[in-house]
Amino acid sequence: MAEKVKKQEFLAYKGKPLVRCGNTIYYGNMTDKCVIMLQILSTKTVKDMTVADKVQVQLLSTDPDLRMKDRILKKSEKTGLYNAMDIGSIWLERALEN
Repeated sequence: MAEKVKKQEFLAYKGKPLVRCGNTIYYGNMTDKCVIMLQILSTKTVKDMTVADKVQVQLLSTDPDLRMKDRILKKSEKTGLYNAMDIGSIWLERALEN
């Protein structure tokens, strides 16, 4: 008998997938024309938990024909993961509207 292949489900934010690899988080569908890349640059300890402190936000084109340097459409650095996700989701929403 053939085994059913489980479809891997990702954590989502505002209906778009979040994928984490180490200190890098990708937000958005790779099949769309743009995604957000969040890089955690530093962390701090709050009580007994480690949280993101400085986060670099980049709006990236998913066009494979472009060089990596040319794929960066917007770039910013924010304090805290919430602030980074907030601006990233706005950038992505606006980029996908056009």
